[in-house]
Amino acid sequence: MPSLFFSYSHVDEALRDQLEVHLAMLKRDGLIDTWHDRRISAGDTLDDSIDEQLEQADVILLLVSANFIASEYCYSREMSRAIERNVSGEARVIPVILRACDWHTAPFGKLLALPTDARPVTSWPNQDEAFADVARAIRKAVSRDAAPARTVNSPAQRVAIAAASRAEEYLPRSSNLRVRKEFSDLDRDTFLSDAFSFMARFFEGSLLALQERHPELTGRFERIDSRNFTASVYKGGKSVAECTISQGGYGRRHSEIRYSNQISTHLNSYSDVLTVGEDSQRLFLKPLGNIGRGTENQLSESGAAEHFWSALIERIQ
Repeated sequence: MPSLFFSYSHVDEALRDQLEVHLAMLKRDGLIDTWHDRRISAGDTLDDSIDEQLEQADVILLLVSANFIASEYCYSREMSRAIERNVSGEARVIPVILRACDWHTAPFGKLLALPTDARPVTSWPNQDEAFADVARAIRKAVSRDAAPARTVNSPAQRVAIAAASRAEEYLPRSSNLRVRKEFSDLDRDTFLSDAFSFMARFFEGSLLALQERHPELTGRFERIDSRNFTASVYKGGKSVAECTISQGGYGRRHSEIRYSNQISTHLNSYSDVLTVGEDSQRLFLKPLGNIGRGTENQLSESGAAEHFWSALIERIQ
């Protein structure tokens, strides 16, 4: 069956895991077999194992994010070789855009990227829908590429194939194979920084969309610096809603994004805060304070942006 290779940054490992879960039906249907570097056994040579699997892969998924592009290993080694194999027709390369980043001028920029319209997975309101969209497209691609079944003529071949089928049939396994992941301070800091950058773009885009839909309103976005931005809504020239959003310092006790319901230069003045949390599999943002009551307490970067946007927009609703 076709082998599928994941090329990804370890910062995006949680998203890779979610995508692999969504590819489970393709595995059960015998359309693909997946591999990534977490399958390397103790004692194996890391680089040699990756190179061997990359050379043998029929489908190579590039899980694209700013971290993927910044990674010298992912970009200059894995991606470069993947593009060479794609050009020669030895493998199919499929970019999957995980997070918003500047990727269109990359060597894979001319390839059709997933999900639909190359909309980053983390920008979908429901990430399961994004991964399901990716899985359907991969199914279509591998089904189209699949070679016709080989004709089996000899009795010995038929016996061997039947025996292999029985062996697979009678070797059930658990789907519960996850183990606890360890997140470093670098993982948390990168997650926080990416979430804040996404939130800034989200607010800027939402203010533009708001004034397009409601001409009587004017939105104003100002990026003060790399860790602070403001958003304001005016009606008839009068301010009707405003906020300041700031990124806190790095480190476990200070990894947070703060929301103030006014234009404020005082970093300690805020009405709600999102802190970085984690479970055994992934990082997330969790709300504290009054605004967070009754809401989902494990937010993706898009969920966190929507959480703060709701606090702003409800003042004019």
